[in-house]
Amino acid sequence: MKKILIAATSLLVIIAALFAFRTSLNWSSDQGQKDGKILNLYNWGDYIDPELLTKFTKETGYQVNYLTFDSNEAMYTKIKQGGTSYDLTVPSDYTVQKMIKNNLVEPLDKSRLTGMSNYDANFLNRSFDPGNRYSVPYFWGTLGILYNSKKIQASQVSHWDDLWSPNLRKQIMLVDSARDIMGMTLISQGKSVNDTSQSDLAAAQGKLTSLMPNVKAIVADELKMYMIQGEANVGVTYSGEAAQAMAKNKDLRYLVPSEGSNEWFDNLVIPKNAKHKAAAYAFINFMSKPENAAQNANYIGYATPNKKAYQLLPADVRNNQAFYPKQKVLNHLQVYNNLNQKETEEYNDAFLAFKMTRR
Repeated sequence: MKKILIAATSLLVIIAALFAFRTSLNWSSDQGQKDGKILNLYNWGDYIDPELLTKFTKETGYQVNYLTFDSNEAMYTKIKQGGTSYDLTVPSDYTVQKMIKNNLVEPLDKSRLTGMSNYDANFLNRSFDPGNRYSVPYFWGTLGILYNSKKIQASQVSHWDDLWSPNLRKQIMLVDSARDIMGMTLISQGKSVNDTSQSDLAAAQGKLTSLMPNVKAIVADELKMYMIQGEANVGVTYSGEAAQAMAKNKDLRYLVPSEGSNEWFDNLVIPKNAKHKAAAYAFINFMSKPENAAQNANYIGYATPNKKAYQLLPADVRNNQAFYPKQKVLNHLQVYNNLNQKETEEYNDAFLAFKMTRR
């Protein structure tokens, strides 16, 4: 009986300690929920400096519930199902277009936005959201080639076609993305990343299949780690992932082939069923401040669309043309359009057929 009493007492102490710890957190506090001072932010994993969330709460009183997704498709499905209310989410360009088409996002009240003049005009009024009626840019970047300069010369991988060289046998890692890998192949054939011609997609699949002898692995987020560790000499990945890898391995370099690539944009949007719209606008305005956008860019490694934040970045970052390309490179970049279900399936099927050739 004494043992039972001691155990019960210990359990009560632990519960009390856990409760005290929980109520001490800045994020998701009961008081914040009771007051309605809360923001449900649905974002990619590790896609904001945590210190900014703490700063936002201190400045505004809004507690942040930070929830994550790992793909545009997963996020879109969750928003469409409507079972959970999110106040703000971060879709990529073509998904913004899809969400607008399906009436899943709220038109922005521009009178409530205080920092739009901080953004570079090059990153506003894009094809996926003319006039930025629904979205505010968050980060942007490119798809390109990350390589180990001790093993590979830039001239060996300066074009997409170079990846098919027999000298790169079993040396390449590809990001596991149908749209990106099919897109790079289409560009190498002089086609658009938004090509939906069945004959063009079949030709791209055929060419991609011939790349397989050079492919060491097709991976997701771990590509960055493998490149850092020297597991492969070449990787096709995103500029921000490349920046993070380069920060940990001084031999790594990143380039965007001169013939073009994908230029992507991640954006802040307010879902239709958002319950805390004042909090959403407060967060958009908070992240539009140059000092906050610059801090976030330094933490994440992706390029900021905020021109005033860009001026606050270290000179070596601002002058790095791999991550902030000159206009002549930007002119050759292409933004993904939203594909319908049939077209999406055709891309996915072609990519899956390519991956099956590894067996």
